[in-house]
Amino acid sequence: MPKKTVALAALCLVAAAAAQAAPQAGDPAPVIAAEHAFAARAAEIGVAPSFLEFMTDEAIVFSPDPLLARAVYGARPAPKPPKDGGTLLNWWPNFAGVARSGDLGFTTGPATVNGGKPGIFYVTVWTRRPDGSWKWIYDGGVEADGTSAPGPASAPVLLPPGDARAVAPDVAMQQVRSAEIALAARAKADTVAAYKAVLAPDARVQGSKLPPATTPAAADKELATRATTIAFGPIGGGASKAGDLAWTYGDAKWDGGRGHYVRVWQRRTGKWALVFDQIVAMEK
Repeated sequence: MPKKTVALAALCLVAAAAAQAAPQAGDPAPVIAAEHAFAARAAEIGVAPSFLEFMTDEAIVFSPDPLLARAVYGARPAPKPPKDGGTLLNWWPNFAGVARSGDLGFTTGPATVNGGKPGIFYVTVWTRRPDGSWKWIYDGGVEADGTSAPGPASAPVLLPPGDARAVAPDVAMQQVRSAEIALAARAKADTVAAYKAVLAPDARVQGSKLPPATTPAAADKELATRATTIAFGPIGGGASKAGDLAWTYGDAKWDGGRGHYVRVWQRRTGKWALVFDQIVAMEK
């Protein structure tokens, strides 16, 4: 075989191997791996230290209002690690998604305390840093029925990739803000109708004591637990570099209560669909 042919064949093999090893656009594997590493670290050194290690400087938590997470966790006394009798918080993803640009993603799933039954359902919003590492920018959860929650060995459901056509992040956020404003306007008259207008068929919805909704029928039941009307007030969030995925958070007020929401939006066929929604109610 001529040398040029051999060289070309070798280059093709190398390119094929590289393509196979590289994650595909919209593949959530990197954020799933980051979530598992995060949970493993918490089991080793404790909750607060692991949260501090895996967060960005701008990360927020609801405590009970939105605050910088580093200030919240940094002010807490150093806890005992689980091996020395400290609290063992374990969690794992059962739904995950990532932007086509590979810089923004999320995972959600159940959590256990000291080996008990799942009774908390978290969501973590992740950003990819310039050094290639993944850090969380939001982390929070709600208490809910975890009887039927998939176990740690189950494979997470993966969010399909969003639109392939890229949109600038600032343009994407303008579009998402418009979607949020429209949702808020409708929710002042009819909460369920407001969500129905934007909720994706494969969306996850959580906030009540019911198991997190994973189907349209379950989403209907979850939405039925919410107040008839809710006043939403957007606060912040961000979009991916590809402009196909965005996250938002803000205030939620209703008759007799208030709290905060966290959402994940995905651009599909040119329109923004809500693929995750969580309302965290504040204790009275």
